Amino acid sequence: MNAVHDSLARQGLVRPTQGRMIAGVCAGLGRRFGIDPWIARLLFVLILFLIPGSQILVYPILWLLMPAEKPAYSPTTF
Repeated sequence: MNAVHDSLARQGLVRPTQGRMIAGVCAGLGRRFGIDPWIARLLFVLILFLIPGSQILVYPILWLLMPAEKPAYSPTTF
């Protein structure tokens, strides 16, 4: 599973920590393809109407396969 996560991360398919609605799949796809996350979500719903049920299978699979974005390390000084 780590090999799949690494491969998708190298391709830019990660679930961002900011801007998520459910799991961040549509936000990650939108970021990867250079479109607004709301447009990606709208396309996701429109495709659901054209091909009923497909996204109900695809979304959880992408949720599992797409790695979460690693938080940027910011050192704190005391």
